[in-house]
Amino acid sequence: MLNLLVEKFPDGYDDDDIVTYRNASNEVVECVEVRTEDTAYLVKVSKRLVMAMEDFDDSDTDDSEDSDLDTEELEGSEEE
Repeated sequence: MLNLLVEKFPDGYDDDDIVTYRNASNEVVECVEVRTEDTAYLVKVSKRLVMAMEDFDDSDTDDSEDSDLDTEELEGSEEE
């Protein structure tokens, strides 16, 4: 599900993407919609969702960033 969210909202979502409704307890719930071929999902918007999407996106680029960091650290130690 997280993969679908990141694919649909690679730069995050904004107010236009949010679906708002009242649940059975009459509480306002904010969601974003994600669709597959046969299913539509409403994923509740929360700080936890935002953090999960950011972490997921960061994990895709960690490998390339780590190698860049190692190179910079080596270059820095040569200058000393």
